[in-house]
Amino acid sequence: MKRTVAFVTAYYPPHMGGVENYVARVAGAVARVEDLEPVVITTRDSGWRTTVDVEGGVKVVRLRAWLKVSNSPLSPLWPVQVRRWLRKTGAQVVNAHAPVPGLADVAIAVSGRRRTVLTYHAGTMRKAAPGTAIADRVIAWYEKHVLPRLFKAVDVPVPVGPSSLAAAVPGAVLITPGVDIERFTPGPPASTRPRDLVYVGRMDKTSAWKGVDVLLRAFALLGDLPEVRLRLVGSGDALPGYLESARELGVADRVEAVGALGGDALVEAMQQAAVMVLASTTDAECAGTVLMEGMACATPIVASDVGSLAYVVRDGVAGTIVEPSNPEALAKACRTVLGDGELADRMGTAGRERAVGEFAWPLLAERYISLFRSI
Repeated sequence: MKRTVAFVTAYYPPHMGGVENYVARVAGAVARVEDLEPVVITTRDSGWRTTVDVEGGVKVVRLRAWLKVSNSPLSPLWPVQVRRWLRKTGAQVVNAHAPVPGLADVAIAVSGRRRTVLTYHAGTMRKAAPGTAIADRVIAWYEKHVLPRLFKAVDVPVPVGPSSLAAAVPGAVLITPGVDIERFTPGPPASTRPRDLVYVGRMDKTSAWKGVDVLLRAFALLGDLPEVRLRLVGSGDALPGYLESARELGVADRVEAVGALGGDALVEAMQQAAVMVLASTTDAECAGTVLMEGMACATPIVASDVGSLAYVVRDGVAGTIVEPSNPEALAKACRTVLGDGELADRMGTAGRERAVGEFAWPLLAERYISLFRSI
């Protein structure tokens, strides 16, 4: 007899993001085993009616959100709706995904006697950026007063990295994001690639902690390397401001914004990068999935020492870890990798080995399947 696992997440594909991909991967793996059956409860962007569809072999229930506060969809109807859908689908295990507050909190609250797993995808969500003071105070209150109770209420907390706020909870089971190692495959040796630094990620004003401004200032310090270019892969409402900063720094002619890429185009961008750079400034950057994808492409990494990035990369192994919010240190690390082909190739090879041995999706999905079976 199959047992149903309900995955509850604020967003789900086609909405793009690391959490969305993580949930879709695990739900898809559960759909392929004989004794478990997945259902996803998530939100929809428009329309008032609840929709139910089968997407990629997974039943997906989409609930309407009445409003959105920052990046958090909310609805006063969710306690009734989630309880009803858990009962209607026969869910025996609830796997809620946060840190986006709201739907995950509701799911745990109305789970009743069902076993619960809370996967927490971030360290602190405080942005510590201009214009975020009020939001940061609300987040601090939530993380101090609400989140500990949520962790205490669940059967198993799952941090996605050592810096996740769930990592210190007794009984926590670490399961990082993963990478499709058959899709993200090695490109040519890093030493033979175009001299491009590549950033892949969001460029929204609410995601200023991604550190693109720090990356631009670091890139400007590489003016004596005119052949080196910076490629920004992604989109968002902060992109025009970043391009204006590039003009002010005098490097606009060497900065290319290629937009959001997917499929083969995204893989190729990583395979052709001389260095992948992630200059995040806060622990909101918990796992760095994009770095795992770059590592699978045998691309050297330069990343800041926030969240779990050092755990993923391992300083001196798959790349170099630098002090956050330090353009000089970031520029120095990039210069070193760009100038030492043997080092770049060695880091690329080590990154691929680490991606295959530690972060391949089949390995991580099996940990979830074993966890669900065990409870």
